[in-house]
Amino acid sequence: MPSASVRRSAGQISGEDIVVEAAWLYYHDGLNQNEIAARLKVSRATVVNYLQEARERGYINITLAAEPFTNHRIAHELCGMFELRAAYVLPDGAGGELEQFERAVRGAANWLPSLLAPGDRLGVAWGKTIYDTADQIEPVTIPDLEVIQLVGSMATPYGFSAEVCSSNVARKLGAKCVNLHVPALLSTPQIAAMLRKEAIIAAQLEAIDRCNKTLFAVGSCDHDSHIVTSGIASHADLDWYVAHGAAGVLCGRFIDAGGEPVRGPLDERMIGVEPTALRGKQTGLLVSVGQEKTVAMLAALRGGYATHLVTSRTTAEHLLSLAERAETAA
Repeated sequence: MPSASVRRSAGQISGEDIVVEAAWLYYHDGLNQNEIAARLKVSRATVVNYLQEARERGYINITLAAEPFTNHRIAHELCGMFELRAAYVLPDGAGGELEQFERAVRGAANWLPSLLAPGDRLGVAWGKTIYDTADQIEPVTIPDLEVIQLVGSMATPYGFSAEVCSSNVARKLGAKCVNLHVPALLSTPQIAAMLRKEAIIAAQLEAIDRCNKTLFAVGSCDHDSHIVTSGIASHADLDWYVAHGAAGVLCGRFIDAGGEPVRGPLDERMIGVEPTALRGKQTGLLVSVGQEKTVAMLAALRGGYATHLVTSRTTAEHLLSLAERAETAA
C-alpha cells in the first residue's frame, strides 16, 4: 500500500485518495464491496473499478504463501522421484491447459524472489514461459542481484526476444542485467568462433559462467516447438537430432532422454550456455506445463539441471507416470 495519507474526514474523498481508501477497506479492513460502496457513497460497480485501478497502479501486491503448493503429496512425490529440493504444484482449475500455464507462470513469479538472495547471479533462459513469468513478477529489489542472459538473440513468433526476457526479470527485481549481444545461431562455425573471441562477447559469456542460480523452461522435439518456430532449427535439423536421440530442448540445445547433450550440426554455430554448465547450481528453477512437455521435462530432471520445479497438477501426474513406466521398462 502507498504511504500517502488517506483523508477520512466528513468531506468528499476524491482523486487518488478514494482509490487508496477503497483498496484499504477491501484488503486491510476486510469489508466487502457492498459495505465499501455504502461507506464511500458510490455504487458497487464503482468500487470494483477502484479496486481494479488500485491493482493496475501497483498499489496492491497479492502473493500466496509457497507452503500450500510445495507441501502436498504430489510435490513430495516429485521431490522424492527426482531429488528436487522443492516442487511448486498448481491446481489445474477449469480452463484447460491455457489456465494451467497461466497459473504456473504466476506461481513461478510468486516463488522466484524467495529463492534469491543478495549477491546472486541469476541466469535467465528464453521463451514464452520465461517472458510471461517475468511479466507476473511483483516489483521488488534484491540487493546486488545480477541477471544474465543465457542464450543469444533469435527470431520469435511471440513478439519478444531473448534479451527482453532477461531485461524484464532484472527490471522487476531491481537487478543489474547482462545481455548477450549476439545472435543465438550464426551462419557458420567460423563466424561463431570469431564472435566468441570478441572482448565484449567473451565478457558476457564469462558472466554466464558466474551464475549460481538459473530460471529456465524446456521445449519439446515436436515440429511446432519453439526451437523450430524461432528459427534456431529447421524441420530437417530437428529430424536429425531426434534420430540421434534428442528428447528435449534446453536453452536452445538438444538433450537426450538421460539429459546428456546431443551434439550436432547446429552446436558449433550457436552462442549461449552449454547444457553441462547448467548443472550443479545452487538453484535451478524449471517452469514447464503441458503433457507434450513431459518427455523433455523428464530429460531435464534426469540430467540434474533442476533443483526446483513449477508445474501444474496434471503435468506433474503425467511426469510421475512417465518416470515410473520408464523405470519399470528398464
